[in-house]
Amino acid sequence: FGHAAFLGLGAYGAGLTLKHLAPSTPLALLLGTLLAALAALLLGPLVVRLKGIYFATFTIVFSQLFYFLAFQWNEVTGGDDGLRGFARQDLHLLGLKVDLTASEAYYYFVLAVFLLLAYLLWRAVDSPLGRAFLALRENPLRARFLGLRVERYLLGAFVLSGAAVGAAGALLAMLINFAQPSMLHWSTSGELVMMAFLGGRYRFFGPLLGAALFRVMEELLSSVTEEWMLFLGTLFILAVLFFPGGLADFPRRWAWNRR
Repeated sequence: FGHAAFLGLGAYGAGLTLKHLAPSTPLALLLGTLLAALAALLLGPLVVRLKGIYFATFTIVFSQLFYFLAFQWNEVTGGDDGLRGFARQDLHLLGLKVDLTASEAYYYFVLAVFLLLAYLLWRAVDSPLGRAFLALRENPLRARFLGLRVERYLLGAFVLSGAAVGAAGALLAMLINFAQPSMLHWSTSGELVMMAFLGGRYRFFGPLLGAALFRVMEELLSSVTEEWMLFLGTLFILAVLFFPGGLADFPRRWAWNRR
């Protein structure tokens, strides 16, 4: 519920790297990701001990703390005006120069990073570590009785999730050459939660489907009415009530109903 913190930290980390440290797109991506992962590692020991509404509340609170920090720390973050004055740089790979300032080239760069991250996360899920994560999701008490160090695995999942979202934030900042406090706001976390639920939070590619549906509906509804969030919120409620598995669970439900 507090993933906006990691999204924003990744964005600001990438922007500050390009502006003050080194004009390197890969380095900005790496440091933005590491900054988000470090924040998750530091906050994780507190977060993993909480359950239910307490977990959700705490993660939203620390996300808001980062939001107000970005809003007030004008000398570093630019405050309400956001962080400006940086731009993604060319990529030098195997003696070749790739002009990432071109939108098409940057699209393929983002696609390559996405595929790499998806592959790494898929391998993690399909490993003993991933099976431990699944055991914790299904029955943490039983997993504890089986000898799993629950807090340690939860911390690992939290850091892994924070790093992935941080990478997304870094890529977003370099796409628009801008980082702003709203990236850290709780409403951004709400959008990410909606995407996960709409697509299917228990399926690997569910959040990806949910993100696509969310953005398509946003574009369609916002062109018709200014109250588009009301309709999108209604869709979200209906999805949670009647399709808790999300879009990614449709094939399984359809096959089951055909029996």
